[in-house]
Amino acid sequence: MREALFQRRALETRVIRSNADRKPIYHVSRAALACIALLALSGCKTMNMGDITGSIGAPSKPASSSPADLKAYSERLRQAYEAHPDNRKIAMAYAKALRARELNDQAAAVMENIAIKYPKDREVLGAFGKALADDGQLQRAQDVLTHADSPDDPNWSVMNTRGSIADQLGDHQAAQKYYETALKLAPGEPSVLSNLGLSYALSHDLPRAESALREAVASPRADMRERQNLALVLALQGKFAEAEKVSEHDLSPEQARDNVASIRQMIAQSGDWRGIQTSAASRGRTTTVARARSFSASDGPAEAANDGDTSAASRKMQQLSLDASAR
Repeated sequence: MREALFQRRALETRVIRSNADRKPIYHVSRAALACIALLALSGCKTMNMGDITGSIGAPSKPASSSPADLKAYSERLRQAYEAHPDNRKIAMAYAKALRARELNDQAAAVMENIAIKYPKDREVLGAFGKALADDGQLQRAQDVLTHADSPDDPNWSVMNTRGSIADQLGDHQAAQKYYETALKLAPGEPSVLSNLGLSYALSHDLPRAESALREAVASPRADMRERQNLALVLALQGKFAEAEKVSEHDLSPEQARDNVASIRQMIAQSGDWRGIQTSAASRGRTTTVARARSFSASDGPAEAANDGDTSAASRKMQQLSLDASAR
């Protein structure tokens, strides 16, 4: 019965995605998109491709994370996938490569097809849920991921993704619980710490956000995403010189200055960004009890938007959070 229900839901998802006029769950302003682009590496996610080699007919990992190498790698995987459409490892490898190229709708379609064939495979369901999350199908992703985990044998990566989805849906308390569970399973994991830091920032607690992100950056497994997230939180606190120094780890001094200058401009022009700063400053002047209070979804930056939609500041951090979860 459950298998039949899952297959029906998966087919319903396919119908929804086949509609070219389907509206995304949230809209990102031009300013937020510009900031995201400045902090991105050529528009591509940095993913570990080393864990998908060794499959039947699957090519070795790409030479680099450059757009050209990723495209060539995903094309080889496409050929392998078409030759072995029932091979779960090849399908997951192909979907992961597509996600690295931001082809999220295609990745979700690939994982949907393989999930129908392996409806009880937790690894497949986990990859399907992540692909759905990247494609903006947040509630469906959360539903799929509930079947990708087990209370007796939880998976830290699934917990991390579920946390990033909860943050995007505005439930920061639930998100932080997911991250805390993930950190118990994978202590010191930088992608989880980065997500936790951004969740604190969304909850208007910038000092705790900075602390979590500093711990993430200190890990030898940290990459550009953790460092640029830290730079963002530092800039939100007015620590612009330090934000530039952190950015220079991955970017040229000129690029780092441009990044921080763009963030400063957004802070100056956007009441949403100033709202995070003001709220964080107020928290710093309150009692210990007040600082410990958890903000509800209605307390977040979305409150400043006239239409009740998520603010540009929230969307920026949520986007980065999802990127960090997609490893």
